[in-house]
Amino acid sequence: MLQFLVYKVRLGKRNEKAVIATGGKQYVVAEGQTLSIERLKTEDKTVSFDAMLVVDGEKTTVGAPFVKGVAVKASVVDAEARAEKVTAIRYKAKKRVHKVHGHKQAQTVIQIDSIA
Repeated sequence: MLQFLVYKVRLGKRNEKAVIATGGKQYVVAEGQTLSIERLKTEDKTVSFDAMLVVDGEKTTVGAPFVKGVAVKASVVDAEARAEKVTAIRYKAKKRVHKVHGHKQAQTVIQIDSIA
């Protein structure tokens, strides 16, 4: 059973939030929010996501698996962003074994334009 934790945040006059899925993860988003997601392989400046859950004030709509007729529109702010470096170290004491590996995950920064 999926349980969603939804926070009520006042954003001007609208209080609408949605849950979207991309890159194997789920995000709670609101209009005007900026977030970093896994790299999108698209050249478009606008992207659209299907909403899994929509909360509009006191009304909550849960999709199976998506809410029909509701799409979350977002614009791409930075298509080639990189996350902070993650370092993995392999070390064996007294054996002259030490290896350091680094990795920066590719990300896309988007800004949510509308939930409709």
